[in-house]
Amino acid sequence: MSFILKCLDCGHNAPYHPTATSCPKCGSQWREAEYDYELVAKIFIKNLIGRPFDLWRYRELLPVRKPNPSLSLGEGGTPLIRAVNLGMMLGCPNIFIKDERQGPTSSFKDRQASITIAALKEAGITEMVAASTGNVAISYSAYASRAGMKLWAFVTSLVPAVKMREIALYGSQVIKITGSYDQCKQVASEFARQRNLYQDMGARTITSIEAMKTIAFEIAEQLTYVQGPGEDVPWKTPDWYVQAISGGMGPIGVYKGFKEMRQMGLVKSIPAFAPIQAEGCAPMVTSFKKGLEKAEVVSSPKTRIETLATGDPGRAYEFLRKHVMDTNGTFESVSDEEAFRAMHVLAKMEGISAEPAAGVAFAGLFKLIRAGVIKPSDTVVVNCTGHTMPAEPSILGDNWSRDVKFPSKEETPREGLLSALTQVAPERFPKIAIVEDTLEARRLIRRILQSQGNFTILEAANGREGLEMIQRELPDLVILDLMMPEIDGFTVIEALRANPETAAIPVIVATAKELTPDEKNRLGDQIQALMQKGDFLNDEFLEEVKALIK
Repeated sequence: MSFILKCLDCGHNAPYHPTATSCPKCGSQWREAEYDYELVAKIFIKNLIGRPFDLWRYRELLPVRKPNPSLSLGEGGTPLIRAVNLGMMLGCPNIFIKDERQGPTSSFKDRQASITIAALKEAGITEMVAASTGNVAISYSAYASRAGMKLWAFVTSLVPAVKMREIALYGSQVIKITGSYDQCKQVASEFARQRNLYQDMGARTITSIEAMKTIAFEIAEQLTYVQGPGEDVPWKTPDWYVQAISGGMGPIGVYKGFKEMRQMGLVKSIPAFAPIQAEGCAPMVTSFKKGLEKAEVVSSPKTRIETLATGDPGRAYEFLRKHVMDTNGTFESVSDEEAFRAMHVLAKMEGISAEPAAGVAFAGLFKLIRAGVIKPSDTVVVNCTGHTMPAEPSILGDNWSRDVKFPSKEETPREGLLSALTQVAPERFPKIAIVEDTLEARRLIRRILQSQGNFTILEAANGREGLEMIQRELPDLVILDLMMPEIDGFTVIEALRANPETAAIPVIVATAKELTPDEKNRLGDQIQALMQKGDFLNDEFLEEVKALIK
């Protein structure tokens, strides 16, 4: 399918060639591909029938004239996974994870590399330069090796050695820069200029933006399969799209994908965009919250999440800011600690081991839901941008493992193996009763508690059953829902307090209900804590439990 490049500054149209990186009329490097959308709309959905669910499924809207199947590594077509447990804990049941870890090199950068390398190969280019914080260089290295191209990969010295080794494994030349990522980009740019080599320019690279929009196409198709078509349109879009950002290329491309679908009448709306940054390097977030049209540069990033340490986003901020405002979205930032904790939660609750950058996106999601920005009824898609590397101590923290020491032959322990196991067994906690009418909620509370210690856990599925169980078993703590059949939680609490045998048992109320002032007064001082279901991810819940049972 033919396409042209339109300058975003002067509007001039020009043909595409990878080495022509600026507008021939005004010199701007900010251009985007435009297609014959009226023509594509007539054939697009029909052409998808029978095609594999991968990135090249959408070839009519990609800047490669003759896709070469021999260059493909199976990019695109990543699953959209409903986050059942996270949704329950957050009180937002329609959270979906776009699992980009399942690309060929385990990150969403595989899309960028596959399209760019295909376009360069088509143009006869055999050598290129890329600056990277890790993932993009790995992706480019894999696709460049498959295409028989030479890659010069400029990386900062903060990139984990395991990533550098993987880049080198593909045959790329690794050049380590002791400095910030912005300085690394400057050195790479000068190297490419002196040798007259093609250079990846991030958000200014046509093929990169076009590659990222395939995420939007896939989300719309996948949501339609799960939730049904949109109103009077074939495909469905979420209410929110959440992604961690460094230079902003990903969301800019995803926005373009949704915009093109709306232009062709495939979807009705574009989701609200929520780009998330690490607090230690958040030039876009701070500038947005100050109402600035241009980003304030962060000259010395202070984050341990190196992949997001772009202190100078340049004009990418201006474009992304406009997209966020047009969709009634927002920018947000989170601390490194919040991101690392989100990685833990994601792994424990959903079985997904994600990179720290993805942890930033999920921590941002938690923050926006708790602030009421994202509503309980909203459908949200979070981009899980990549798989984690071997976990660093700063992420896991202390006491992430326990040691069992077997005695040497010379030693004669009193109890042998039993003694060794006893030394590492968690302290035995008292009995806890969970009274909750929803099976999934009971299972979730049990899982949270079991991750903290060896509790004896009792369960009841309604208020009457729960009251009888508590009076019979006399647990050390009760976790109680309020809205239940037969007897509600209010009545259970009042019955417990009226019985001398159960009056002193501490109660934590966990409810999804927004309590009225009268209901709060009715609870009064009869309970130890009132927790909204959406606060289960909060350390406060675990701290309340620990404080009551220690």
